[in-house]
Amino acid sequence: MAAAELIVRHLGVVEYLPTLEAMRQLTAERDERTPDEIWLLQHPKVFTQGQAGKPEHLLAPGDIPVIQVERGGQVTYHGPGQLVAYLMLDLRRLGLGVRELVTAMEQSLVDVMATYGIEAAPKADAPGVYVNGEKIASLGLRVRHGCSFHGLALNVDMDMSPFGRINPCGYSGLKMVQLRDLLETPPAFDDVLQRLERALRARLGYEQ
Repeated sequence: MAAAELIVRHLGVVEYLPTLEAMRQLTAERDERTPDEIWLLQHPKVFTQGQAGKPEHLLAPGDIPVIQVERGGQVTYHGPGQLVAYLMLDLRRLGLGVRELVTAMEQSLVDVMATYGIEAAPKADAPGVYVNGEKIASLGLRVRHGCSFHGLALNVDMDMSPFGRINPCGYSGLKMVQLRDLLETPPAFDDVLQRLERALRARLGYEQ
């Protein structure tokens, strides 16, 4: 059962901390009538450390800031050219459990990859989406009072070197990959964004 209304915001490149605060505020203030929202955006360079994050996975952050956040998971990297989707959804209203939401997010990413002719898949023991064993998208969620926030990050066309300064998602030696490296022609960022928006709407049961 889908909620009556979904607001999708295309925010461009936005700083991490103000966006985090806006997510927290929306989640804290919403009620059963508040429309669900998905924010599609990019961040300047930042490492974020999940609530169970272990400091030993931060190998050499250097000049890139590290921000502690309340999502699940370990450390990850955000930067320009990575498509981030934050999902502020009322899961009770949608009739979704957390595992079902994670599955919908992973399958949305698999759907997007399929539109480019790329075979991708989630892993049961390591949330995210992988191509030939290399990670192309990361997931991290928090649910508060039945409502989700945080979301997913898809590597599109970015400087991948900062991933070498961490153990991505807590896995030493985990290879990260991006869409640009899998296609003959670099993908248009807005095209990827629109495909992800369509896939999320479909998997979550929203009409376009």
